[in-house]
Amino acid sequence: MKKFLTTFIFSSLTLWIFAQTYKPVDAESKVKFVIKNFGINTGGIFKGLDGTINFDPANLAAATFDVNVDAKTVDTDVESRDNHLRKEEYLNVEKFPTLNFKSTKVTKTNSNEFLYMFGNITIKGVTKEIKFPFKATQKDEGFLFEGTFKLNRRDFGVGGNSLSLSDELTVTLSVLAKKG
Repeated sequence: MKKFLTTFIFSSLTLWIFAQTYKPVDAESKVKFVIKNFGINTGGIFKGLDGTINFDPANLAAATFDVNVDAKTVDTDVESRDNHLRKEEYLNVEKFPTLNFKSTKVTKTNSNEFLYMFGNITIKGVTKEIKFPFKATQKDEGFLFEGTFKLNRRDFGVGGNSLSLSDELTVTLSVLAKKG
């Protein structure tokens, strides 16, 4: 048992030492969303991207993503709509200041171009499991992570029943992360 414990600790430390730690660069990243409103695509962005990414393409089993965006930064280019989205019925930014994603697993796909991300997204205190394909491209002494996924806003208590606003929205990520 002592030998097993020693081996386990050594292996864990080795993975930790060789894993590359990156920080998202908010100014060079985009977190975009698109949703249909009255049948027309409308959308916006979030800023205030922060967190920690441990990533080594040669060791996906050790990859971890724990990132947040600042909910009050929602920007749809219409100030009155942004203020409405910040209210309790939608994002409730006073009580829930961040939207969070925390990975649970990263795997290869059948394509050499894409990886597959599994994790939990938390919006307004509600956590749901999501999975989506993404690309990791080396760039500027770091990585550019790009992916797209769909969410049902009502799963997170964002807005109520609506004849004009779709339940489903698409989130597109372009996250530049550099050694941090």
